[in-house]
Amino acid sequence: MNAPRPHDPAPLLRSLALGLVVLLFSACASGGGERAAPAAAETPDFPAPARASLKEGMFVDLDNLRLFARGMSKRQLYTLLGTPHFGEGMWGVREWNYLFNFRSTPNGDYFTCQFQVHFDSKGIAQAGYWKPQACAALLQPPVPPPAPAPAPMPTEPVRLSADALFGFDSASLTPAGRRSVDALLQQVRDASQVQTIQVAGYTDRIGNDAYNLDLSQRRADAVREALVQGGVPAAAIVAEGRGKARPLVQCEQGARQVVIACLAPNRRVEVSGVARPR
Repeated sequence: MNAPRPHDPAPLLRSLALGLVVLLFSACASGGGERAAPAAAETPDFPAPARASLKEGMFVDLDNLRLFARGMSKRQLYTLLGTPHFGEGMWGVREWNYLFNFRSTPNGDYFTCQFQVHFDSKGIAQAGYWKPQACAALLQPPVPPPAPAPAPMPTEPVRLSADALFGFDSASLTPAGRRSVDALLQQVRDASQVQTIQVAGYTDRIGNDAYNLDLSQRRADAVREALVQGGVPAAAIVAEGRGKARPLVQCEQGARQVVIACLAPNRRVEVSGVARPR
């Protein structure tokens, strides 16, 4: 009887190799299932606009578009941006593509940008891309209009009639006088940043000099206090009573009431200041 021949492994190895080749070709032919999301550094491949189901594009709310962020779900993006424009479905796809229109002129001219969103396997947005890339600048917050230039402080002192501000022989502001100071306060607020505000009180020549000096000081202080209550920094305001100094008018002697009326311009509070630009 002949002895058994050793088993030859060559046919088995050839069979295994052939099986592996078949499997590799099968995998290539099947496309490997759903498309993997491209890496962040990869240049995205945008579909031709002619393939869009909405070829004319869609005008999008920029405020909504600015809300797009990595980590959003497809449902959130659908609510935010609407249906993608290239027939992509909800499930099993890794990218959505949009055609967005933006106005370029007030008369209705517009341009179109492509926007592409990449998702991971769980349908969570990972990145957004633009074509052309310059369209990404549209998401920048709008530039606020420049603030109006602050008005300068008047070069000449603002003269407020003491008779209009106060009652007779009084340093308490009347309601009408407070309204006058409020109007001045708005002017100071609108002016450039205040460096120094000078409040000077004056009286006419009638009466005792010491009394008039004290009355003019109290009236200057009352106007200063009203400005401080309105928001002007107290350290920026200097109040000074100057009595009958620097009269604006000279009146001849005559009947008392006539002279008092004639001297009215001298009874005043002047507000002036130096301002530096903000």
